[in-house]
Amino acid sequence: MELKRTPLEREHLSLGAKMGEFAGWSMPIEYEGTLKEHRAVREDVGIFDLTHLGKIDVQGEGAGGWLQRVLSNDLEKVGVGGAQYNLVLTDDGGIVDDVIAYRLAERDWLVVPNAANTSAVLEALRAETRADVVVNHRPDLTTIAVQGPRSIDLVTPLVPEVSSLASMACTTGTYREAAFPVARSGYTGEKGVELFAPEGIAPALWRDLVEAGAVPVGLAARDTLRLEMGYALHGNDIGPDRDPVEAMLTWACALDTDFVGRDAVAKAKEAGPARRLRGLRMRDRRIPRPHQDVYRGEERVGETTSGTFSPTLKIGIAMAYLDADITPGDTVGVDVRGKRGEAEVVKPPFVDASPK
Repeated sequence: MELKRTPLEREHLSLGAKMGEFAGWSMPIEYEGTLKEHRAVREDVGIFDLTHLGKIDVQGEGAGGWLQRVLSNDLEKVGVGGAQYNLVLTDDGGIVDDVIAYRLAERDWLVVPNAANTSAVLEALRAETRADVVVNHRPDLTTIAVQGPRSIDLVTPLVPEVSSLASMACTTGTYREAAFPVARSGYTGEKGVELFAPEGIAPALWRDLVEAGAVPVGLAARDTLRLEMGYALHGNDIGPDRDPVEAMLTWACALDTDFVGRDAVAKAKEAGPARRLRGLRMRDRRIPRPHQDVYRGEERVGETTSGTFSPTLKIGIAMAYLDADITPGDTVGVDVRGKRGEAEVVKPPFVDASPK
């Protein structure tokens, strides 16, 4: 299958990016090194091409009501200009995807799913034909994320509307007389914005942001940044075989509303999970990776789902599904390539960061 191409590919290649396949797209994995790019976001400002993410418009008189049927959180809490983390679930409570829903206007929503799940989320949103709801995929939008302590100051001269945005808020921004959605959101734990720019102006916007000082960052550093925050990654930490209770995501499920999978989540919450998603902080030099066994003594009690070296902490960290009786503060062993490493069970985030 031919890979999809971002409108910014020429920009990436001119910057020496190492390109690779991700979710059916050719995307920049790194430019000058993951550690350097990671530090740029934590200490200054980085820029990401996230065009592989889905962009779905849901519009019309019945848009909010229909979304409430498909998404797990309480959308009535989202006013115009707000945004909210949500799950899309199967009837039995499995996690189809996690998404952000942005309310751009009274009857206009933008839903952003993960790249690999765009088709599945589109299918869920188009599951019922309604005259009062229009669902459109928006592949014409290029997603540029600017993240880091200096991000707002850097973007404001180019897109002035971002200066007044609070965390998890959205509005219409302008650049070169083009209007498009902008939001104070991201996947790094740092202050930042996401710009959903039309592909015709996206290369110029990218170049202007880089010239202003934003460090280009690839998907490798995006993964280390999100893992330091303990943000779940679909396909690793969550998926159709996991429910929100064991994934510690019931906070994103408004059980007093009616959404697909609601009854299954309520039942799972009442029963209690056999395992829960926890954080692991290594106490030695071993670096955990996904799908490694976790032990309490000689008893296997779980498996890692994500794992990496934390550039901020200079140690190995991981996410893992562990037996429910294992709690933060406990000590476990992780089988790292046949050798047992010691880890402390912790409640993420692993680092002190805040997007506010």
